[in-house]
Order: sequence, then C-alpha cells, then structure tokens
Amino acid sequence: MPMRKKVDPATIQMWREYKRTEDVILRNQLLEKYLPLVRYIAERMLSKLPQNIDVETLQSAGVLGLLDAVRGFDPERGVKFETYCSTRIRGSILDELRSLDWVPRIVRSKANKIDRAWKALETRYGRNPSDEEMAVQLELTLTEYEAMAREASAVTMTSLTSETKDDDGSKSMRKLDLLEDKKGLNPEVELKKKEVTEFLTRGLSRKERLIILLYYYEELTMREIGEALDLSESRVCQLHSRIILRLKGQMQKFQTELMS
Repeated sequence: MPMRKKVDPATIQMWREYKRTEDVILRNQLLEKYLPLVRYIAERMLSKLPQNIDVETLQSAGVLGLLDAVRGFDPERGVKFETYCSTRIRGSILDELRSLDWVPRIVRSKANKIDRAWKALETRYGRNPSDEEMAVQLELTLTEYEAMAREASAVTMTSLTSETKDDDGSKSMRKLDLLEDKKGLNPEVELKKKEVTEFLTRGLSRKERLIILLYYYEELTMREIGEALDLSESRVCQLHSRIILRLKGQMQKFQTELMS
C-alpha cells in the first residue's frame, strides 16, 4: 500500500480554491497530483484479472472515477481525498469491466450454478450451507466443488460493486460502499448505511469480514490475505466465494423487505 502522508497546507489551499472557483486549471492540477493513485489501483486490480485485460484500459476508466471524485469531494469534512476517491476509482474500473463482459461465459455459468445451489440449500435448511452440502447438491466431489468455486470467484469481483436502489427508487448506492466505514458524511445517509451494513454482515465472522475488507479496501491479493491470516491461498478463495454468495443472498432479502 502507498505510504499515507499528511496533507500539506498547499494542497489544502488548492482544494479550497478549486471548490470556490471551480477553475479548470486547478482541477487539472489536482487530477495530475492523484494520477499515481489511479495507476496503483489499476495495477493491483490487473493482477486479479485475465491476461486479455490491459492496464491502460483500467487506467482510462479509473481516471473517470478520479474526475468524478475531484468534482464531488468536500475538503471541509475532514476525510482524506485518497480514502474518498479510491472506491470511486475502483468502481469506475469495475463498471468498465462489466461493460466489456470480460468474464468467460463458462465461468459465469459456473458462478450461476453455485448461486442457485446456495439459494436452494439455504431455503431448505434455513442456514448457510457447508462446502460438503454444496458439493452434494452440485453432484461434485468436494475437491471439484472447491476448484469450481475458485474459478467462479472471478465473477464476484464485480458483484459487490453493482448498485442497489434506495427504498423510494430515487437513489442508488454500491453494495460495496455499504460495507465501508467513512467519516464526515451526511448523518441520515450514514444511519441508513449502518442499518444496511448490519443487515448484510449478519452472521459473518470476524475472519470473514476481515477477508472482505482486506481484499476490496486494502487491495491485498488472495495470497497476501492468506499470509496475514495464516491460511492457504486456495482456502481464502473458497471463503471469499462463500462470503460473496452469502452477501448477495442478504442483499436480496434486504431488497425484498424494502418492497414489502
């Protein structure tokens, strides 16, 4: 991770002046200042993607996220811009990946099969199914199911960045944003996010929540997470896929409750 530095007074003044004047030259100076963050995030994400995806594609999309963040950032709220914009950069990149439909059809098909099996077993037992139960449901050996889950984990990279509508249908927010701990935001929005976050993460263990935070926010690879938690890389992949399935199920329940 890049070293976190204190914001220098000149940068603070630049932000204040830009927000006061919306001067294009100042905006471009801010964009140039934070472009290395786009490159860093793009390169980290590239390491998790197939070889047919190039870093230039990710960087181009990331710059759009950076531009959106520069326009929307409020320096008076006491939040570091790097923290504020990182999710928007990643979200913009993932939006581009979804538009490219970069996940092979066979992998997406496997992910859908796992998703359907998970929902069926969750309905049948009233709890989260085990890996062994999933393997039986899919008529696979445990080893075959674990390999299938690892392969299908590519689909889950974008699943937490899809948007969910507000209860009145007028606003939307990313599922991943609901798990992020931000400061200085609108209290009403924060209260709603807290309620949704508590609902979504109900039943997640400390280790499972940590995997989500390390993977999506700290940008660690599966191998790095495994080293941090004393788990094998394959085990982290399995846990990650299981967590995403659970969160998707929780989100669907939440949306159903909003509609009822």
